[in-house]
Amino acid sequence: MISHVVAVASTPPLSAELAVLDDPVEQQQFTRWTEGDAGQTTAESSFLLTGMYCAACAGLIEAAVSRVAGVSEVQVNSAGQRARVRWDPRCTTPSALVLAVRAAGYDAVPDAAAPAREMRRKERKNALWRAFVASFCAMQVMMMATPSYVATGADLAPDLRQLLNWGSWLLALPVLLFAAGPFFRGAWASLRRGAISMDVPVALGVAVTFVASTGATFEPGGMFGNEVYFDSMTMFVSFLLLGRFVEMSARHRAAESLEKTLAGMPETAVRLLADGAEETVSAQRLRAGDRVRVAVGQAFPADGRLEAGQTQADEALLTGESRPVPKRCADELVAGSINLAAPVVMTVERVGTDTRHQAIVAMMRDALSQRPAMARWADAWAGPFLWAVLLLAAGGAAAWSMIDPSRAVWVAVSVLIVTCPCALSLATPSALVAAAGTLARNGVMLQRLDALEALAGMTRLCTDKTGTLTEDQPRWNHTEVLVQGQDVPALQAQAAALARWSSHPLSRSLSALTDEPLAEGAFWQQIDEQPGAGLQATDPGGRVWRLGSLHWVSRGEAAPSTIDDPSGVAAQGALQVFFGPQSGDCGEAWLRFDFDERLRPGAVAALRDLQADGVEVSLLSGDAPARVQRLAGELGLTELRGGASPRDKLDYLAAAQAQGQVVGMLGDGVNDAPVLARANVSFAMGQGALVSRLHADAVIVSDRLEALVLARRLAKRTMAIIRQNLLWAAVYNAACIPLALLGMLPPWAAGLGMASSSLLVVANSWRLSRTGSR
Repeated sequence: MISHVVAVASTPPLSAELAVLDDPVEQQQFTRWTEGDAGQTTAESSFLLTGMYCAACAGLIEAAVSRVAGVSEVQVNSAGQRARVRWDPRCTTPSALVLAVRAAGYDAVPDAAAPAREMRRKERKNALWRAFVASFCAMQVMMMATPSYVATGADLAPDLRQLLNWGSWLLALPVLLFAAGPFFRGAWASLRRGAISMDVPVALGVAVTFVASTGATFEPGGMFGNEVYFDSMTMFVSFLLLGRFVEMSARHRAAESLEKTLAGMPETAVRLLADGAEETVSAQRLRAGDRVRVAVGQAFPADGRLEAGQTQADEALLTGESRPVPKRCADELVAGSINLAAPVVMTVERVGTDTRHQAIVAMMRDALSQRPAMARWADAWAGPFLWAVLLLAAGGAAAWSMIDPSRAVWVAVSVLIVTCPCALSLATPSALVAAAGTLARNGVMLQRLDALEALAGMTRLCTDKTGTLTEDQPRWNHTEVLVQGQDVPALQAQAAALARWSSHPLSRSLSALTDEPLAEGAFWQQIDEQPGAGLQATDPGGRVWRLGSLHWVSRGEAAPSTIDDPSGVAAQGALQVFFGPQSGDCGEAWLRFDFDERLRPGAVAALRDLQADGVEVSLLSGDAPARVQRLAGELGLTELRGGASPRDKLDYLAAAQAQGQVVGMLGDGVNDAPVLARANVSFAMGQGALVSRLHADAVIVSDRLEALVLARRLAKRTMAIIRQNLLWAAVYNAACIPLALLGMLPPWAAGLGMASSSLLVVANSWRLSRTGSR
């Protein structure tokens, strides 16, 4: 990682809280670093935001941060209350970004567990206090207003009515000055920048109501008449604050889902030194090649492989798999998973942002930081809609000033309140965030929220074979002895120990044939791997052995490719590895290990479910046509293409799209990346190539194909709920605006309706959180 600290002489000293953000080590927790084509370093940081209550707030924060020197891109999600900022470390620092957010009237902290937890606690506490004060005062004001409602004629003396009005005025002051504070701050922050947010009509309605009621209280019969609306004002504020508290709770739950994943990483690790000693170091200081001891109940601090011992790992937070996963020597270990059975020693392979854990966290952050196309559409209409609301309120007040001046203020306030488009702005993002959280709990990480719309409308799924429909590690099924009179068990154990030095899928499967934890280190020497051929090593007696293809073991050559040798074993659908000693330039294969490809559990059922849902499935693979045909028969697929190059796959997908089909792509290899990028919606397997995961719209980190079926069903349900939310928001406004203009909807009822509308939208979206969760 490259970091640059910018010092400006005229800048006042930073507080300790902000200075920590500029520490390069600490930045690793919330910042990703990329190298551009010209060699320049670009940072991308994630922040949690507070003080946001509407979609327009996102635009205000984006505008404020984008003015910071060195900032190239800002994305703010009002539903998830997250910001993602791309910046140049030569020009600015994370502390400068936070200061810009604060100058806009909001607050931000790095998207890491500890500060986020504290920020949510404070936000929840403040929200509860404001809602309590507003609700308590509203109840007392209603008690004082009740005599005016029920009294007739001269039952209520004027001086007593005046006393009750004064009491209501005193009780309304805490609501105005404390409880309604966020509305006024949000409105002022937007107006200062020449913009308009949803806080503007709310603040205007509250202010107009209070001023008019104050005038009627202290000068009865004056220009403001005799009627007071303290009861409507306090009830409206309490309803709106309670609604926002529920919305805030929904956002906090989504944030806690991400925090659970973040919390899975340990802060320290026990590193084993070359002399056998141990030292406790920060997990951020681990490097590839380190040997780490992991106790029972602790999380693995990095990606790597099990070096000594056997155990079970809980990978539920990372893959959605609730059952413990057995781990033997040389098996892959994933950062953030929990060691359940026994103390073990692991070898670190990937650390920090390179780990699968951090990739999952980054995907979740990206998804929650995005503003989907449908949400951007709603945001674009929010501004003009609010201007129209202000004109309607002014027009209604002008009309009623001629019809019944005593009700002019009453009508204007009702229009301002009832048309606050909170439900409209929450309709899409609340549903998409809820769906993304549910998919994350089930092992599917969205990288693009818009993909849900395409997934719901998908008509054809193109899928790769190896590593996608089949497991990435073939299954050993037989050992054939080619030279009689040998100690087969010993040879097989030696071959398995040698296989541990390779990450090839066949080698990983072969290495499982022995349980000796460190046999390879005690036996083999001078180990060398020839890509496309196999391994070569020397035994303690100085004899050279080879493990790999037949050509490599017997002739010292790489095996012919499937295309060059269509009659070879690859074309026959066989997966074989040979093992034998060398003598001069030639060798002899003593053992042959046969392997079978095996379908992923649930693959057949998953594809059948998709077909039953109206999705046509095509199998596209670069493997030999015979092997592709055999697998297609097991899956019940009739649309297939074997020996397909990346260009063939791309042409097939383009042809389907030209016919008007919405095409999805499921793959895992490097050669799948172009097709994943071209598809309308794409999925990559969690253990697939990095480039394929980067080009996919979502990653199935659980590697379970039934997760794709769940994602499809959830996507269709999400689109249905979004349509319901938008329809409700439109119907609500269409019905209530005329009522408010006709003077048939008092301000307190308008506040109740507006808050109820927002609550209904959020509650409707919450139903997605219960779909398919484990």
